[in-house]
Amino acid sequence: MFDVIISGCGPTGAMLAAELRLHDVRVLVLERLTEPTSYARIVGLHIRSLEILAMRGLLDRVLPHGRRRPAAGFFAAIDKPAPAGLDSAHAYLLGIPQPVIVGLLEEHAIALGAQVRRGAAVVDLAQDADGVTVTLADGEQTTTRYLVGCDGARSTVRKLLGVGFPGEPSRNDTLMGELAVGVPDEEIAAAARELRATDRRFSISPVGTGVYRVIVPAAGVSDRAEPPTLADFTRQLRKVAGTDFGVHDPRWLSRFGDATRIAERYRLKRVLLAGDAAHIHPPIGGQGLNLGVQDAVNLGWKLAAQVRGWAPETLLDTYEAERHPVAADVLDNTRAQIELLSTEPGPRAVRRLLTELMDIDEVNRRLIEKITAIDIRYDFGQGPDLLGRRLPDLDVKQGRLYDLLHAGRGLLLDRTGRLTVGGWSDRVDHVADPTGERCVLLRPDGHVAWIGDDQRGLDEQLTRWFGASRQLVALAQ
Repeated sequence: MFDVIISGCGPTGAMLAAELRLHDVRVLVLERLTEPTSYARIVGLHIRSLEILAMRGLLDRVLPHGRRRPAAGFFAAIDKPAPAGLDSAHAYLLGIPQPVIVGLLEEHAIALGAQVRRGAAVVDLAQDADGVTVTLADGEQTTTRYLVGCDGARSTVRKLLGVGFPGEPSRNDTLMGELAVGVPDEEIAAAARELRATDRRFSISPVGTGVYRVIVPAAGVSDRAEPPTLADFTRQLRKVAGTDFGVHDPRWLSRFGDATRIAERYRLKRVLLAGDAAHIHPPIGGQGLNLGVQDAVNLGWKLAAQVRGWAPETLLDTYEAERHPVAADVLDNTRAQIELLSTEPGPRAVRRLLTELMDIDEVNRRLIEKITAIDIRYDFGQGPDLLGRRLPDLDVKQGRLYDLLHAGRGLLLDRTGRLTVGGWSDRVDHVADPTGERCVLLRPDGHVAWIGDDQRGLDEQLTRWFGASRQLVALAQ
């Protein structure tokens, strides 16, 4: 029996597998595709995701494969500069081919001991008080203590659970692809500037010598269930731009819609949902992959604690309590951004007004922090504003803070030299650091669980997040 089976080896599933392996959880990842996706769609890693990679010692491995650009122009593609002094050591966007980041995360999970099986599609599940039996397409059955559906927007796991997926269906489809062009770059740049002034859903931008990423409305294109063709792109480009730019030899072609949905619940007994299986939204702002990776880091240590037997009674329930509102906020901001792309007079007027308001630094900063997920504050109860927020990658006596989080454990930054993690030392590291002002307890996901200087208050929060101390467990036995 595996401790956890993960359905889906995309970025969410691979990241979750790695997080679980940090705690010696026996993990099997089942992926229905026999080979990794080959087309090189470029995705953007936002600030919080870059911080997470730094927290796990992965960022230096990822950076050489990507291209940095300023953390700006994300909200509804309104062209404003990045706010000065964003509170992060990684205040930029990293553009990277999706197969590359997924491959790196999968390699990381396997190196930590996760098993990955390709060509293994989940078709049925049954759970009881002891575990989950998973049935594969070839009839094989395997058992696990927990199952996590990271199997995308059409999640089989979610459907088998019968969990509702309310929201709005797609109203406006868009074609996206990377194609070679047959006209000079200068001609394309001039046409793009003219068209973008009136139609924000159109984009054509270089991604290599003679190759462009094309985004064009798909209105009137053939059946949504069918993959788009080169002919679809040429026809839509002529309709929107008056020319097809001589596009040919596509690297990859896809279609996306603006459907917006969120699962009614993220957990049903021993089965959980994460990533696109739990929420979908338009890709504007580039938040989707980032949201899934952040789901995985929130869930991983909590599910591991449940498996390892030290989780407080309600810890696993905090996954949905914390991440469902975050996803709901992403759905709302993408809804707003989609409206601001409309060519109708009302939305265009609102866009002009917001463009003017974003000249105010605090407005621009608020929207960038929202898109990049560094504004998230989980509700841990009353306390200083920092409580529930992520702590940036600070300089500490031992070097950089995130370098101390590679093992996925909790961390006490003790500014007094008087505190101790005592009976929680198997789950929480203690670092004496007189360089700062406040003692803080960090959860494995980097969020601040406690701020103070008294041992009693610290012990209460250690118990809340990391269960009973070893001494209490020994007494109970």
